[in-house]
Amino acid sequence: MIRYVRPLLAPLVAVVLMHSPVLAQAPAAQPAAAAAPVPPTLQKIRASGVIVLAHREASVPFSYLDANQRPIGYALELCEQVVDAVRRELKLPNLRTEYLRVSAAERIPSLLSGRADLECGNTTNTAERRKQVAFTMTHFFAFGRLLVRSDSRVQRLIDLWGQAIVVNRGSTHARELAARIERTGFVARVVEAQDAAEAFALLQQGKVQAYLHDDIVLAALRANSERPEDWRLAAETTSVEPLAIMLRRDDPEFKRLVDTTIGRYMVDGRIQSLWRRWFESPIPPGNRTLGVPMSALMRDQARFPIADDSVR
Repeated sequence: MIRYVRPLLAPLVAVVLMHSPVLAQAPAAQPAAAAAPVPPTLQKIRASGVIVLAHREASVPFSYLDANQRPIGYALELCEQVVDAVRRELKLPNLRTEYLRVSAAERIPSLLSGRADLECGNTTNTAERRKQVAFTMTHFFAFGRLLVRSDSRVQRLIDLWGQAIVVNRGSTHARELAARIERTGFVARVVEAQDAAEAFALLQQGKVQAYLHDDIVLAALRANSERPEDWRLAAETTSVEPLAIMLRRDDPEFKRLVDTTIGRYMVDGRIQSLWRRWFESPIPPGNRTLGVPMSALMRDQARFPIADDSVR
């Protein structure tokens, strides 16, 4: 049985952070403090008969909504493998799956509050985030890139001096761009969007000159746009992003089950067919192919999967 859960926070509109007028700003809602500590995940699931998967709205092809508003994607299919493993481990044939839509800023709070049990998307495993949550094996190595108009001369971040750049609120790209501005004195108007769809809309409307994000998500936005030829990825790589499923930290029993499940899925070769389905075959919503072969980094990860707590 599947049930959908309403998101924790109201949608947030884009907000300009630097020396520019605010486009629009909604007061940031703070997650309510948990009434009690969240119990170990398997204990929680056993008691409720429910496992909750947090997903994104527009992170193609990892975690997004199809034409029928159902969550789909590469990362969600990996999470569904974990759901099957939990069902077997707890001997709960009627285990229900519920879905919770989250924005980038809501991902970690949804886990800490106990509203979600796994976050299934394109979240970068970083040391800062590991202070709050845990990660399983990397399921994709993305690179930070800029999406710009095809007729733009922008090839590097420095080419955007004094211009507007959009990032996803709560993303590693937002944090790293802010750090670069502080460290180097780089001048730009930084706009924060709730998700990839909103960020790309701002770029299409000419309200910003570039979108800084994971290259694979940018490639998907371009491929599924009405005129893919109008967009290109700039040459510079700004960061390496090891993407992985998030779960609560200090929960060794559940972490062991998740790591074992994902590790086996990689080693026995099933990850290869999943990859072909989402990165090398036509996918919703436009039945277009991203044409992204598995990288050397990811091939090595599939052969020797490691849940590395010092990835970045």
